[in-house]
Amino acid sequence: MFAKSEMVLPEQALKGRSNEIAVDRPHLALGTSMLELYGEGSETAYVAMGCFWGAERKFFALPGVISTSVGYQGGYTPNPSYEEVCTGRTGHAEVVKVVFDPKVISYSEILNCFYENHNPTQGFRQGNDIGTQYRSAIYFIDERQEAIARKVTEAYSASLREADYGPITTEIAPAGPFYMAEEYHQQYLVANPNGYCGLGGTGVSCPIGLGLN
Repeated sequence: MFAKSEMVLPEQALKGRSNEIAVDRPHLALGTSMLELYGEGSETAYVAMGCFWGAERKFFALPGVISTSVGYQGGYTPNPSYEEVCTGRTGHAEVVKVVFDPKVISYSEILNCFYENHNPTQGFRQGNDIGTQYRSAIYFIDERQEAIARKVTEAYSASLREADYGPITTEIAPAGPFYMAEEYHQQYLVANPNGYCGLGGTGVSCPIGLGLN
């Protein structure tokens, strides 16, 4: 038996496959493509905050967000299935990919939404969801995003300490390959309004400032 609450070693990870998971339909809430490379004028953020069903809904409701999708990132197994990720033997987190217009919403505001809508002090779990796939993570795409992520994290850590929470356990690391999750996971709570959502914040506001951008 493999302990899902312990990070798998590379040599223990499942082999995966070369074929990508196919998702052809448009975004159920925004009507935009989940596959298009939006390029210049847009920015992409990758965040993990527990079960990606509820997490994705938080982001596509924000003004300035062009598209969102959910998938697997931060592990070793190429093109894993959801069932494989759930074993804990791929090393991946459940991630939301957020494509946004930085003229309308800033990266620090994306991270504000991230931190205020989950508990980033729980390690390899989020509420009743236990396992490495439910860890809190920010996967940055460049040095600028890394700097902002660390500043926002430092500021929020101070706020959490004042509220008697433990240290932030959020993983902050370079963004590796993002593997799209199966189509039925995309905008899951739009297709299933009464579906499961275990997402919950700490109630502590995340202090951000214009200087972070």
